[in-house]
Formats: sequence, structure tokens, C-alpha cells
Amino acid sequence: MLARNLLATTVLLTLAHSAMGQEPLTTYKSLSPELALDLARASLEDCRSRGYQVAVAVVDRFGGTQVILRDRFAGVHTVSTASGKAWTAATFRTSTTELNAVSQPGMMQAGIRNLPGAVIIGGGLIVEAGGSLVGAVGVSGAPGGDADEACARAGLDAIRDKLEF
Repeated sequence: MLARNLLATTVLLTLAHSAMGQEPLTTYKSLSPELALDLARASLEDCRSRGYQVAVAVVDRFGGTQVILRDRFAGVHTVSTASGKAWTAATFRTSTTELNAVSQPGMMQAGIRNLPGAVIIGGGLIVEAGGSLVGAVGVSGAPGGDADEACARAGLDAIRDKLEF
């Protein structure tokens, strides 16, 4: 009896899984540690050329940290802020500047500002390759989110040709 119930349950789960049309395994692209480091370095160098001392974080598609760089005079708080921006961009799959615009007080999405770990300040950008999210970069320490984002964008531009792997 137990074996028959177990078999019936297995068959039902298999049919339900097939009906959903999802494969049991998936393949995805990811940033190599070397490419993540190149992105962080290029972002840091761009900020330096503008006279800013910043921290840069690069995360994978799931928000897991791959690289953190902090310039020697960047504030200690910039590490967690850059990491938070990168994590937020990756997990919401959009830039933190866009999230800032759609989550102002009184707006429908305002609640995302209260989520643990979310940093809704400009400076976090997603990294895409071939139309797939592969990670995100966050910059903190420049005078404003727009300047942080400019450095992150320069970092992305520096590695753009390597993203089609």
C-alpha cells in the first residue's frame, strides 16, 4: 500500500512538473572572477580620474559578492553601500536609479525602500551578456548617486567587448 501511494505521488509530481513546462535543470552565464575584477578596477579608475575615492562591489546574478575594492581614502561605509547597491540592482534586475524613481514616498513601490539590505540610491547597475543578467556593479563614495553611476557605467563600458562570451 505504501509503495503504491509513493508511486502515485511520484507520478502526480512528474505530471505536474511536465505540465508547468519547466526543465529540472537550467544553464546560465556568469562572470568569471577575472572579468568581475576588471569591471571593479575600471569603475574605480574612472572615479579616481574624476577625483573621487570610492568603493566598488561586483556581485553575481544572485547578488553574491565576487569583488570588493575600496580606495584608500574612501569612507569605511562605502563598502557596505556599494555592496548593497550591487545586490539591489541584481536582485531587482534594474538600476538603483530606476528603483529610486519608482519608490518615492506615496508611490506603490515605496515599500521596497524598507526591505532588509536594499540600497535605493543611484550607483548600482546590472551587468548583462547576450540578454541575460550575469551580475551587477555598485559604486559608493562619489558626490552623489549620479556620479557613482557614471563610474559604474564607465566600468561596464570598459568590459563591454568581453561580455559577449
